[in-house]
Amino acid sequence: MDAAPASADAMAAPWTGLSKVTLRECEEGGPPREATVVYTSWDAKAWRVLFVCEAAAPWATLTRRDGPLWEEEVVEVFFDPVGDGQGYFEIEINPLGTVCDLLLRRAPSGWRKEFGWDCAGLETMVRRTAHGWNAELLIPFAAVLPADVLPFAAPQSWRANFLRIARAAGPRGPRELSAWSPTLAPTFHRPECFGTVEFER
Repeated sequence: MDAAPASADAMAAPWTGLSKVTLRECEEGGPPREATVVYTSWDAKAWRVLFVCEAAAPWATLTRRDGPLWEEEVVEVFFDPVGDGQGYFEIEINPLGTVCDLLLRRAPSGWRKEFGWDCAGLETMVRRTAHGWNAELLIPFAAVLPADVLPFAAPQSWRANFLRIARAAGPRGPRELSAWSPTLAPTFHRPECFGTVEFER
């Protein structure tokens, strides 16, 4: 992977020539009203994710880190490097570039959200486009993997999902959930439905 800084530009390095995946409506698996495609790339230090979102009028007002971004327009990455289904990381970013990052752990009553976790070294960039908005995240492996497995090397497989909430303007506006691996439910928090990301050379 080219070590270029985040640009949120699908025509810039390292995204040109890479294949992409398309998000589907989360509950039924069909095409969403507003399309989203996702690219991923990586090097020895970081995993990069680029969302390209179609949106007539991207809506977001929240600017405080770890605020309830899911109440507005947002894209999200869920990932479980261990793959045991007992916990996973969640990183969100909205059209204003605001970040929410947390760790979820399985508990007897469901999922415990740990907002005290910050993804150390996370880099992000948001770009408005003629058709909507793009968001790029650089997630350092050192922030999400034990020290004894660093430096990161292929091949590895992670359970993960790429997600988007598209919402019309206003807190009570209709929302549309879309996912790379649809959960077939009105929620993203079903790690048993995550797909598999393969890190290969």
